[in-house]
Amino acid sequence: MVVAIASVLPPFTLARAFTAWTAAPGVLAGVGLTGGGYLGALRRRDGPWPRARTLAFLGGLVSVLLVTVTFVGVYAGTLFWDRALQNVVLLTVTPMLLALGAPVSLLRDVLPAALRARLGAARRSRVAHLLTFPVVVTLLLVAPLPVLYLTPLYEATLRSGWVAVLAGLGLLVCGFGYFWTRLRLDPTPRTDPYMVTVAITLVEVVADGALGLALWLGPLIAPAYYAELARGWGPSVRVDQIIGAGVLWIGGDIAGLPFLGAVLMRMARESEREAAVIDAELDAADAAAAAHATASGHDEAAADARPQLWWELDPELAMRIRRDNGG
Repeated sequence: MVVAIASVLPPFTLARAFTAWTAAPGVLAGVGLTGGGYLGALRRRDGPWPRARTLAFLGGLVSVLLVTVTFVGVYAGTLFWDRALQNVVLLTVTPMLLALGAPVSLLRDVLPAALRARLGAARRSRVAHLLTFPVVVTLLLVAPLPVLYLTPLYEATLRSGWVAVLAGLGLLVCGFGYFWTRLRLDPTPRTDPYMVTVAITLVEVVADGALGLALWLGPLIAPAYYAELARGWGPSVRVDQIIGAGVLWIGGDIAGLPFLGAVLMRMARESEREAAVIDAELDAADAAAAAHATASGHDEAAADARPQLWWELDPELAMRIRRDNGG
């Protein structure tokens, strides 16, 4: 999101990875306002709030700074692989951390009742339901990078700071839209099965590989721009692009591993809660049947008269319950 004066940059070295910084007033202001708003809402909110959510949200803001004001932002207009790293973080890592912070729930908790009702109505609207359809959110994750790299937009982001900022914001918005609907820490318009999310993740892995191969084996991206730099140091333009292809391919998949882990954990927790509810209903039904049988003095008849619950009518669930009870 930060375009440096590439022609006057010194060679990139390991030392400069720790010492190269760039001023980004817009980024600093945006991060400061967002973080301040989140922490201010926490102070206004009644009741406890999971510390992990706060840390995740603030970590997302820190990740923005790491790819804009550090060496990543300094050399983003000079090295293809460096800008690839920036884009991967802005599309996957930052939005995932922000979504783990549950900002929509926090906002809902501190809004006045009238605004909260409007927010809920917008979330339940047909438009919101359609915009969060699995195919749509898949495109939010899969489409941005091919559109950026396989069209003239990429070179435009290199030559114009405003275009770079808008592209970076677009990556953030697309990524957040995806992770917000898939993690479901916040209320969302749809509640799709978690296996849909796993399927989308597999599609994203394939898309990352296709883009990586296209950049690795295909023509140079923005060759005129990089030729004008006349860098004179570092990898050649071709090797630089090959490294960047690997960053987009492997980096995107690695960044998705924590997300997949979070989804699997939520699946396990929901299964445990559902099992606890079923166990409680079974215990209550058995207790009621036993009390009725004792009162009537007809244990066997009362047991036969007990209405069957929905999972007892399902052969697979009934068999599993009998097996668990040693039947």
